[in-house]
Amino acid sequence: MSLIVQKYGGSSVADAESIKRVARRVVETKRQGNQVVVVVSAMGDTTDDLLDLAADITDHPQDREMDILLSSGERMSMALLAMAINQLGETAQSFTGSQAGMITDAIHGKARLIEVNPNRVHESLDSGHIGIVAGFQGMSRESKDITTMGRGGSDTTAVALAAAMNADVCEIYTDVDGVFTADPRVVSRARKIDVASSEDMLEMAANGSKVLHLRSVEYARRFGVKLHVRSSFSEKEGTWVIPDPEDKITIQEGEPLEQPIITGLAHATEARMTIAGIPDEPGRAAAIFNVVAEVGTNIDMIVQDVSDETKKTNISFTLPSDDGRKTLEALEAQKGAIGFEDLDFTPEVGKVSLVGGGMRHHPGVSAKFFSALRDAGINITLISTSEIRVSVITKIEDMERAVEALHTAFGLDSEEEATVYAGTGR
Repeated sequence: MSLIVQKYGGSSVADAESIKRVARRVVETKRQGNQVVVVVSAMGDTTDDLLDLAADITDHPQDREMDILLSSGERMSMALLAMAINQLGETAQSFTGSQAGMITDAIHGKARLIEVNPNRVHESLDSGHIGIVAGFQGMSRESKDITTMGRGGSDTTAVALAAAMNADVCEIYTDVDGVFTADPRVVSRARKIDVASSEDMLEMAANGSKVLHLRSVEYARRFGVKLHVRSSFSEKEGTWVIPDPEDKITIQEGEPLEQPIITGLAHATEARMTIAGIPDEPGRAAAIFNVVAEVGTNIDMIVQDVSDETKKTNISFTLPSDDGRKTLEALEAQKGAIGFEDLDFTPEVGKVSLVGGGMRHHPGVSAKFFSALRDAGINITLISTSEIRVSVITKIEDMERAVEALHTAFGLDSEEEATVYAGTGR
């Protein structure tokens, strides 16, 4: 008997008929002789609707109350799915994040897991039930409050449960047939990736690929959880994400022995900040990024210019758009202490990343990358690289065009158009 953890996103449980369809898949998996744990997101746009509702009430909602509000969406999904499974003749029990033993720190909205103790879920499985767990949420042992893990946190819930329960596989169900070489909503001829290493998937998730949440990929890699990303709207084989880059992948007869040079493209919207006229002295960068850290902002790309004749330099960096205003205000308040002259803030820029483990062994990737952008008439303002990634910043209006141009330039286009079954993209 295998233990399978399945996670269903919001578009997979968007309405009653969708929930019934998911219930049939879950029951089928159980009747094949497996133990099944299901993690669910909120239905469709429920989380966005709750955020809109809170905004209609107040401009400054308390973090604690927002977590209690937002966690209700997943609880609705889990209860309704349990009802649908019971209607089909199997028995299911639903659990909130705290009931499922998801213990987090006390940071509301961005909580991180400290422990996972799924004893009640184990007991439910041992009694012959299907376990249904609300994703995205847990409880702080310190404050005794409900916490949420941020957008995409249901993926992390599923992977964490799979690791703690020693599951054979964690299946991530979404509204596309797997992980593609680019977002199929942008590049219609994107190709599905059959097998990806955790290393490549980590880079793609970190740079904007929306199929898997970054934290879930990190967790899966750390604890050796095998992921299968697939669609809840079809029976097609999805994308397998191997937890260890050194793991051997079985090669079928006739398949190439080498993996492709390029795994795919990711894109994301970020904000950009440029701090100009900084004295080129030790400690100035530390002062800047200490201020940024104090307001809880995560930094992505950082570029510092060469010092000019006046011994002044500029530092540019990208950050989440939602954190832009508070970071701007914090830096402006410390302008005199840091000693910079000017600060420029762009609330939305496009980040485009090319990812592939084969880059380190194949020269010419960067040349082709920048030539494709040149031919498309796209200007870039920042560049960041690693052994398996090249990222650039463009104007927001050029981002999707850049993805399409690069996808074609690197031969990633498929002969058939990818199917997007659902999802509002909101």
